[in-house]
This record gives sequence, C-alpha cells and structure tokens, in this order.
Amino acid sequence: MNILLLVLGLVVGLVVGAALGYFVLKSRIGTRQAQARADARSILEDANREAETKRREAELAAKEAALKIKDDAEAEVRARRAEIARIEERLDNRDTFLERREGELDERRRRLTETEEALQRKEEELKQREADHLRVLEEISGLTRAEAESRLFSDLESELESRLGQMVRDRTMEAEERADVEARRLISTTMERLASDLTSESTVKAVSLPSDDMKGRVIGREGRNIRAFEASTGVDVIIDDTPETVVISSFDPVRREVARVSMGRLVQDGRIHPGRIEQIVAKARKDVEKEMKTAGRQALYDAKISGGMHNDLIRLLGALKYRTSYGQNVLAHSVEVANLCGMMAQELGANVKIARRAALLHDVGKAIDHEVEGTHALIGGRFAKKSGESDDVVRAISAHHHEIEMETVEDVLVATADAVSAARPGARRETTETYIERLRSLEDIALSHRGVDKAYAIQAGREIRVMVQPSEVDDRIAAKLAYDISKQIESDLEYPGQIKVTVIRESRVSEVAR
Repeated sequence: MNILLLVLGLVVGLVVGAALGYFVLKSRIGTRQAQARADARSILEDANREAETKRREAELAAKEAALKIKDDAEAEVRARRAEIARIEERLDNRDTFLERREGELDERRRRLTETEEALQRKEEELKQREADHLRVLEEISGLTRAEAESRLFSDLESELESRLGQMVRDRTMEAEERADVEARRLISTTMERLASDLTSESTVKAVSLPSDDMKGRVIGREGRNIRAFEASTGVDVIIDDTPETVVISSFDPVRREVARVSMGRLVQDGRIHPGRIEQIVAKARKDVEKEMKTAGRQALYDAKISGGMHNDLIRLLGALKYRTSYGQNVLAHSVEVANLCGMMAQELGANVKIARRAALLHDVGKAIDHEVEGTHALIGGRFAKKSGESDDVVRAISAHHHEIEMETVEDVLVATADAVSAARPGARRETTETYIERLRSLEDIALSHRGVDKAYAIQAGREIRVMVQPSEVDDRIAAKLAYDISKQIESDLEYPGQIKVTVIRESRVSEVAR
C-alpha cells in the first residue's frame, strides 16, 4: 500500500512537474517570438527606409542625367543650326557668283561668236585674195600651181641630195681619219713583229725521171702500170713530150702528194708492176698521213697554241700543207694569220687564246671542201664544233668571210688578219682570167650609177677612177656617188686588200674666136 502510494505520488509529481515545465517553456517561447517579431519589424522598417533613400538618389541622378542630355542636345542643335545658317549663306553667295559668272560667260560667248564670224569673213577674204594672187602669179610665171609645186619639190630634192652628199663626205672623211690612224698603227705594229717567207706553190706536181726510157716502164705493157697507179692513188698521170718528166694532177692535194711520193719511190726502185705499185702506194699513204699529223702539231707549236686539240683537226691542219690558194700555201697562211691575229688581239686587249686558235683553224674547211657541200668557212665551223671547239672559236671560223654575222672583236680580228696575210705583196697570185674578170666587174659597178660617163680600173684593180658628167653630178653629189660605189663593191665583189674609189668631175668651157 505504501509502495502504491509512493508510486502514485511519483507519477503525480512527474505529471505536475511536466505541466509546470510545459508552462514555463511556453512562456519563454512566446517571449522569444514576440522579440523576433519586434526585430523583424525593425529590420523591415530599416530596409524600407534605405530603399526609399536609394530610390530618391536614383531619381535625382536620372533627373540630372536627363538634364545633362537635354543641355547637350540643345547645344548640338544650336551648333547645327548655326552651321546650316553658314552653309545657306555660302550657297546664297555661290548662287550670286554663279549668276554673275553665267552673265559674263554669256557675254564672252557673244563676243566669241562675233569674233568667229569676223574671222570667217577675213578667211573668205584671204582665200579670195590668195586665189587672185595665185592667178596673177600663174599669169606672170606662165606656170600652173601643180607645175610650180613640181619644180619646187625638184629643187628641194636636189638641195637635200646635195646636203646629204656633203654630210656623207664630211662624216666619211672624219670617220676615215680616226679609223685610219688606229688601224695603221695596229696593223703596222703587228706586221713589224711578224716575219714570214713568201710562198708560191703549184697545184700540179712534176716528178723527174732519170731518162725518157722510164716513161715506157711507167706506162707498162698496154698501159697496165699507169692504170694501176691511177686506180690506187686516184690521180691523173700526164705523160707528154716534156723530157724526163711525169706530171701528176688531182683536185685532192693529199692524193696528189701520195701519188708524188709513190711515183718517186717507184722510179727510184725501178720495179714497176701492179703488185709493187699497190705496196708502194699503201706505204706512201701511211707516210703522208704521219707527215700530216706531224705538220699539224708543228703548226700548233708555231702558232703558240697551248691546250689539246682533237686528232681529226690536227690531221686536217696537216692536210693544208698540200693545199694552195692562189699560189699561197694554206697551212703557212693559217700559221701566219694565227700570229697576226694573236698580236692584234694583244694590242686591243682581246682574248688572245681564242683569237689564235680560231685564226689557225679558219681555213681548215679547205681540206675537205671538195668532199662536203658548202663554203669552206661554214664547213670548217661545223667540223670544229663537232671536234669539241668552243662556240667563240666556231663562230669566228664561220664568220671570217661574212657567211654569218660577226659578234665579237675576235671574229673581226680573224677576218682582218686573214685579209692582211692574203693581201701582203707576193702572198698570192691570180690567174689572168680571174684578174680580168675582177677589173671588168669593178668598171661595170661604177658604170651602173646615174651620171657616170666613164670608169677605169687602174693599179691592178686597187683603184677605180670614175668620170662623171658635170651637168648631172655636182661636187656634193660626187661624194655620195663615191660612197655608194664603194659600198656596192664591198657587197658584190671579193678581193684582197682595199680598193680606192676616185670620182672625177671636170667642166670644160670652150669658145671660138672669129
């Protein structure tokens, strides 16, 4: 019972304590909630005040910005209005100026129209006066206008031709004076340094026989020996009444030399029959080939040419030993031209090596010109190029007779040295037919020009004297005539050295005393 009461009392106490705690806790929570509400209201009021303050500040800033924009806009409007006013003022002034200028132009146009009309009237008046004057002049002179113009043009043409002749003469004399001094100095200096023998060889070889009985052995029974000899050597053997002599003739100088050597050995040996002839000719051909190469190498040494050269070119050089041109040995001529060309190249500061090499090879085409179509200059140029020579050397070889255009000073020097070597006294000889034909061609060229009466070639064709008709050719035209004849001779004829053209104009007046 006591326990029950104790438990009951504990329960009642717990209940009462719990109720008291609840009331106390509720009282505290209410107090705190009231405080929170008060704080919240205070915060809201502060926020509202702050927002109102910022709103007012923003409104003030907006009003100030709006006022500033308005002031700026009003200022810009005022400035633009002022600019427009100035532009309008300028436009008004320009309109006024243009109106004034238009009035001036109208006035000027009117004056120009009046002036043009006056000029037209004067032009018509002048044309009428010109026609009247022309009619009067035609009546006085007895010539029509076309006839007067023709005569005037003829006089002008004669005057211009005279002036041209004087100009040609003056320029030619001036150029010749300058060129003569330098050319004479160069050529004389070169020729003083060169000493060469005169060469004059025949293109026909004669072989001496110990007796006339040897001619029969050379001919052989029924001519078999001479036929075998001609077949082996490719030459013609001429046996005539000349005592103790057999003549060998051939267009090929190498064959001619082989035949000469072979004939000499056969005559010396005495055993002449077809089998022996073939043996002797074969051996002679080898000996001549060897001699040709030796002569080619000697020519290189004599021409002071260093550096290698193709064996075929050396052989052709040696073959020139047996070739002559107008009686001048071609190999000796080539060596002489190489030395002349080298000296002139040294004087002028040109390429001495190329000049010497091209000059030595300039006539190498003559060794094969009877076998190949074309001139010896072009043939030699092609063969030199095929043998590995430089383009400068090939061009100089091909151009030394003007078959192609000369481009370098070495080209000119090779042609000049060739002419000097061929033109020196005793170097060459001409046949009578060639000499007479050259003189006749000189006279024909001179006679083909207008105003020429007579022409005479003198001094072995070194000078042509031209007699002109004084009524058709005056002194000034004579200078031009001499120039034209010399240029035609240069283009139409081939000749050694130079040819002087002298034009002679002589007036004779005679009267009879009665």
